[in-house]
Amino acid sequence: MAAVLAQNGVTKFDAMVAQGTHSPMTDAEKLAKIGADSFDSIQNLGSIYDHRWDQPEELVNIGELSADEVSQITGGLFHEAIPLAVNRLAAPGNYDAILIFGATVTHEVAGFAGGAKYFFPGISGAELTHKTHWLAALATIEKIIGRIETPTRHLIEAAADRIAAKVIVFTSVVTRIADDRLRTHALFAGDFCSSLRKAAEVSRSVHIKYTGRKYELVVALLDEHYEDLWLGGKASYRLGAVIEAGGELIIYAPRLRCISETHGDDIERFGGYAPLEKIKDLVANSGELQANLCVAAHLAHVSYAGRTGDDGKFVPKYRISLASQVDRETCSRVNLDYLNHQTFNIADYQSDPDTLIVERAGRDLYLVAPADN
Repeated sequence: MAAVLAQNGVTKFDAMVAQGTHSPMTDAEKLAKIGADSFDSIQNLGSIYDHRWDQPEELVNIGELSADEVSQITGGLFHEAIPLAVNRLAAPGNYDAILIFGATVTHEVAGFAGGAKYFFPGISGAELTHKTHWLAALATIEKIIGRIETPTRHLIEAAADRIAAKVIVFTSVVTRIADDRLRTHALFAGDFCSSLRKAAEVSRSVHIKYTGRKYELVVALLDEHYEDLWLGGKASYRLGAVIEAGGELIIYAPRLRCISETHGDDIERFGGYAPLEKIKDLVANSGELQANLCVAAHLAHVSYAGRTGDDGKFVPKYRISLASQVDRETCSRVNLDYLNHQTFNIADYQSDPDTLIVERAGRDLYLVAPADN
């Protein structure tokens, strides 16, 4: 790509890692991300920047979405103006063009990852990020994940329309095959609306598995790349649709070290994972949680859904048992059951017809049958 840009008269280009609210990458991780041995080996490369969402001096306001716009886009779920802050490097006049390179998979907030998400939350401030996560929770994860047209997708696209530079998006659809190599199924280039939708149609065929039924027990052998439950929670919200009400999800994750390095204290302080109805009450009564809606959404997403128990109280749709390096006491504080990962034996579950065992759980979305959207 650097050589092609040089051939077309580009004398310098910079790169930015669209971390959203995740931690900055090391130099080694950046080089691995761009496929280079050293920064000097790439023609005309200027700087590789980290996006720092939590440093106000790194951000610039590019306008706002009005309350009426937000209400119309979200179908009335939100009715408030949302200011739009992005990394100052994306401000008008800094660059002639912005190229986005990314992949599309199912996503719990936008429906599918990619496209305008590389602006919001990729290189944005926290406000719209918090709002979109909570919007996805209010819309319910069952009506968001694996669907192309969602209120959150429409909201972030309306925000991305405020970016002044010419934007070209390269969107791929990739899976990891048995020998751990990557397989590319498709690559689309265009604006962030059309390229995302074309990629999402392909993603639906390779990243969603259909079971035809629900199961009393699902055993999720968590993908080894997830080292905390902030990301590893994908095992719940990508499998929740195929678990019977009153059933159980076992997450086997011997490498998982903690609930969340960044948000673990908040998750415990607010009482852990619970159905949306309870989290909505917590948000209504906590200014601190209102200021950290990403955590609120995470608590509801991992719990997935609720149901009315035999005693008439609202309880999680299914219980979640965690077999990891997280101790029993911590599991209890965040409303998870504890299993000893050292004594866990997958063979104990393999012969049960009402049990589904999922390898590398968290990667693919599991549904009983295709959704309409």
